[in-house]
Amino acid sequence: MVRLFLTLSPAIPRFNLCPGISILATKLRTKTPTFSLISPSSSPNFQRTRFYSTGTRIYSLPNSENSNFDDNLVVLGIETSCDDTAAAVVRGTGEILSQVISSQAELLAQYGGVAPKQAEEAHSRVIDKVVQDALDRASLTEKDLSAVAVTIGPGLSLCLRVGVRKARSVAGNFSLPIVGVHHMEAHALVARLVEQELSFPFMALLISGGHNLLVLAHKLGQYTQLGTTVDDAIGEAFDKTAKWLGLDMRRSGGPAVEELALEGDAKSVKFNVPMKYHKDCNFSYAGLKTQVRLAIEAKEIDAKCPVSSATNEDRRNRADIAASFQRVAVLHLEEKCERAIDWALELEPSIKHMVVSGGVASNKYVRLRLNNIVENKNLKLVCPPPSLCTDNGVMVAWTGLEHFRVGRYDPPPPATEPDDFVYDLRPRWPLGEEYAKGRSKARSMRTARIHPSLTSIIRADSLQQQT
Repeated sequence: MVRLFLTLSPAIPRFNLCPGISILATKLRTKTPTFSLISPSSSPNFQRTRFYSTGTRIYSLPNSENSNFDDNLVVLGIETSCDDTAAAVVRGTGEILSQVISSQAELLAQYGGVAPKQAEEAHSRVIDKVVQDALDRASLTEKDLSAVAVTIGPGLSLCLRVGVRKARSVAGNFSLPIVGVHHMEAHALVARLVEQELSFPFMALLISGGHNLLVLAHKLGQYTQLGTTVDDAIGEAFDKTAKWLGLDMRRSGGPAVEELALEGDAKSVKFNVPMKYHKDCNFSYAGLKTQVRLAIEAKEIDAKCPVSSATNEDRRNRADIAASFQRVAVLHLEEKCERAIDWALELEPSIKHMVVSGGVASNKYVRLRLNNIVENKNLKLVCPPPSLCTDNGVMVAWTGLEHFRVGRYDPPPPATEPDDFVYDLRPRWPLGEEYAKGRSKARSMRTARIHPSLTSIIRADSLQQQT
């Protein structure tokens, strides 16, 4: 069963859940029923230049600094990098006209995680409806759009293809420019959608099922990677722990573990903090997963028996493991973030904010613990609301808008493309170049690249433009 979540949220103001943390939340506001739109594809300012951005052509927009032009932009964002099918429509003002997400929660529960082929099929079944619902909820048609933005990587290639094919179909049929979006950059930039004080440079910790990434954002499209995942990401560790503890996976592992952890003693099980003596900012959760599995076996916990059916003693044992795991998993984040902030301040002394985004950033315990680290460094923690932390179309549309404003996009694709057309998909696509101090000798096969980093491509583009 596929469930659609529809959100109509034209404005997202800030509010505080805990002192010192800027949290972004959704609030309804009446939309202006009519407004003028500028379509760059039909504008005389739609001019081709001779350099490339994210591997696609860049076009110049001479009036892109004009605020009225920016305010009138309307972009459709499409996201299918993993297990949720999402689409959203966002205006240049930051007004979210619509947001639609189709969850694959039932598939996650059935397979105990993401099954790429089944995920692709699920995306294919609902992509047309999700995009149409996003347009309908925004009270717009494709003719009202300025551009289409779509995630092209990193992610699962089978899933990425569904979104890219749909985006190119919409853009081709309605002569719209198309923007290829980096999934991790979108997680970082979505905070700028509503946090007016968040300007470059800033730091970002991006944490999800597939990624642990610490980056310094110098400017749009230019990042220094301070730390990344050596093996498993924190979200993967949460998911596996939830599965082994017999928790309900339909809401994903993170929320399930967080809820059960509230019942447990976080110091009852002695887990070792990963990479304690590594003086870098990289992450590893494979070893912690092994520790958790052994602790579960020692307590003779049967994952086939759901926690709802467990005895009082069994439930207490599961809660203690959940709480102890969560404490150590987040301690690992704290230690690496503290070092990364020091490195970032050496490179960019003017940074004032640290963004924490991605699915695991929805965890309240994670936010509270990281806020202590950030405050001690005289920075401000910025977290998107949970609806914008998990994969969503808003972050893709907004990132597309940011790049579109400076002229980074593809021309409209042809209305029809051959069946054997090769789409630009980037399953492994680094965001930034590694900081010298942050290089990990422990990473082997994961260092292999299919594509140059987004940063290196954009820097090359800039040099070519100057010449």
